[in-house]
Amino acid sequence: MTRISALLAPLGAMLLSSMAQATEPANQNQSTLNKAALTAEFIKTQEQKGFSADQTHAFLAGAKLDQAVLDAISRPWEAKPWYQYYPLFLTDERLVAGLKFWQEHEGIIARATKTYGVEPQIIVAIIGIETFYGRFMGKYSVRDALYTLGFHYPPRANFFRAELGKLQQLVKEEQLSVDDLKGSYAGAMGYGQFISSSYRHYAVDFDGDGQRDLLGDPVDAIGSVANYFHQHGWQIGQPVVLPLVNEGTPRAKVWSSEKLNLKVADILSPQLSLKKNQDLDANQLAMLVALEQANDTEYWLGLNNFYVITRYNRSPLYAMAVYQFSEQLKHAHDQN
Repeated sequence: MTRISALLAPLGAMLLSSMAQATEPANQNQSTLNKAALTAEFIKTQEQKGFSADQTHAFLAGAKLDQAVLDAISRPWEAKPWYQYYPLFLTDERLVAGLKFWQEHEGIIARATKTYGVEPQIIVAIIGIETFYGRFMGKYSVRDALYTLGFHYPPRANFFRAELGKLQQLVKEEQLSVDDLKGSYAGAMGYGQFISSSYRHYAVDFDGDGQRDLLGDPVDAIGSVANYFHQHGWQIGQPVVLPLVNEGTPRAKVWSSEKLNLKVADILSPQLSLKKNQDLDANQLAMLVALEQANDTEYWLGLNNFYVITRYNRSPLYAMAVYQFSEQLKHAHDQN
């Protein structure tokens, strides 16, 4: 039995090796076929938007697979626990830069607040969290990033292919040089890191020079961020998120990016109450936010405005960082 097994072992290994070699080309062929089908579908979609097949072929010909993009999307900062996440953003250096940016653009920011009904500290916080006030606007080719994710990242390929199509439209509409566009690994651009669809839909010409420039014009960026929040239902003067006291297991489910479906009354309980008593409409939509600290978990009550921040980035960690940074900014600004 031992001898037969010894003879069969290398035979099994050879069979497995042969199967693997046969499977590898098959997988490669399938991948090639899938890409060809997706490319044909993409070209057809762009034809419906007014681009010829030759134009879209040329647009795609300039794109290449960027492995660094796939590596980056596999390890997002938002995967960190809160106690490791917030120190990346809530720093003295960013606060000083934010206060300076606010003071330099005081009148513009005040006009954006008046025009769109969004608190100034929220506008300033977003630009600070996103790009450190234009210091870090991204190193990746926007076209390469969207092409890579649209054709080589199955979990969200449909979304990123659609954004790639919108990039082709954006480049034509705003007369941008696609070869020069740099942004995040997810294809976001400019001071406020707008993806292609957001740029097309929410960008505004806030300085009246005839161009919606989010790449080099902080004035347009300020107005566009404010417009984005306005269009998503920001309510000026209303609370954003409130700390809770936890004395037991919360009965409500912690929010995980879904559309709001709970009310304040569904979340608050004798075990989970407001840290500071205040009048609050118990019937308004809300979410339960959990922040993992080193030794315990903090719970917060997220309201409409907190949900609006998550329309910019769906992570509750991101939204909380924006909120807490905005509060720091407001306090620093009021002291000057």
